[in-house]
Amino acid sequence: MHIASRIAQMKESATLAVGAKAAALRASGVDVVGFAMGEPDFDTPPNIKAAAIRALEAGMTKYAPTPGDKGAREAIARKLREENGIACRMEDITVTSGAKHAVYMALQTMIEPLRGDEFLLPTPAWVTYRPLIELAGGVCVEVPGSVEHGFRVTVDQIRAAITPKTIGILLNSPSNPCGIVYPPDELRAIVDVIAGFPSISILSDEIYEKLVYPEINARAVHWSPGSDSRVADRTVTINGMSKAFAMTGWRIGYLCAPGQSGQFAKEVIKLQGQMTNSIPSFFLPAVVEALAPATAPSVESMRSAFAARARVIHTLLCSIPGLRCVEPNGAFYAFPDISALMGSRSPGGRIIDSAQAFAEALLSEAHVAVVPGEDFGECARCHIRLSFACSTQEIEKGVARIDAFVRTLQAVPPAEHQVKSVTPVMSRRS
Repeated sequence: MHIASRIAQMKESATLAVGAKAAALRASGVDVVGFAMGEPDFDTPPNIKAAAIRALEAGMTKYAPTPGDKGAREAIARKLREENGIACRMEDITVTSGAKHAVYMALQTMIEPLRGDEFLLPTPAWVTYRPLIELAGGVCVEVPGSVEHGFRVTVDQIRAAITPKTIGILLNSPSNPCGIVYPPDELRAIVDVIAGFPSISILSDEIYEKLVYPEINARAVHWSPGSDSRVADRTVTINGMSKAFAMTGWRIGYLCAPGQSGQFAKEVIKLQGQMTNSIPSFFLPAVVEALAPATAPSVESMRSAFAARARVIHTLLCSIPGLRCVEPNGAFYAFPDISALMGSRSPGGRIIDSAQAFAEALLSEAHVAVVPGEDFGECARCHIRLSFACSTQEIEKGVARIDAFVRTLQAVPPAEHQVKSVTPVMSRRS
């Protein structure tokens, strides 16, 4: 059977691949500390689960409208208006099978295949963004960040990356994999640039919106580009229930596109109707409950715990020789630079010539799962991602193993290894 080249050439999700390897080791009896998966270790708040159970017991088991029912869409629109300052209506909202599904459909609707449409992507960036841009027929143009600048790209970099073929920019703050939040003034400065190019749209993935830690950095405040009236009609805002509400397995995301008198949202919903139709109907009341005031204390409790873990993991990682770290102030990721460890040999004989090699040796020899940085962007090739969506005890145990592993690495003569180039160049490969 023929396999389409666009699928055959697509990379497997690095995060899911590492998670699967760690799970296989655990199944064989190995004590693995998992820093790979971006999944909160908390349970879904009881009131949200109860709302779905009530709906299920009441017989809410039939097809729902493709974009969700009126109650869920109105609750999302109200939330976006009141919390994010985004002028939108129920009709501008569609509830999706996770935020990833929303990103996929937005890009499919925006990008014209074979036209050379370019989408700017500040990197390091989530592993799935590039494949989805390319699957839609676009050209992914990386705009590289750096440890020195806290992984945040500059206005000058954005301006320099724009060409006549640029049709969009994908923003993600708080960030996966970097664990950083763009301060509102820096994000507004980027929007200032985009506002001057009417043909460029903004895709703003705000799935970690509620996981910001001003107690770590006072500038860590969330701001939605879609609230700026200059770009509101060409901004698509993505969010969902997975991260802040500990609802990853529910697969509930949403998309808001108020521009063009709702025409963009209509086109996305048309695509959705040919793909998945609605999410399970009895989940829709859970969306309303999640966004209700009664859930806010649970969300704050989880947010506070993640902030405390961010401090712990940063302090521990900074004590490991050879690692350079940016302190996380959002989401639940740390993204240390391990370039100083390149050219060493692990106790098991593995030459550390890439983040991939480091991660593989760390998993097989020290039983710690981290995600190598290669798929997060060209500038991330000497980084590893650790998710601290796990207990403080697991963080301490896992980082202690990393520390011990790093201290056993031995330098090898240059002739025995060749470290892959990590020059943070701007990529325009399709």
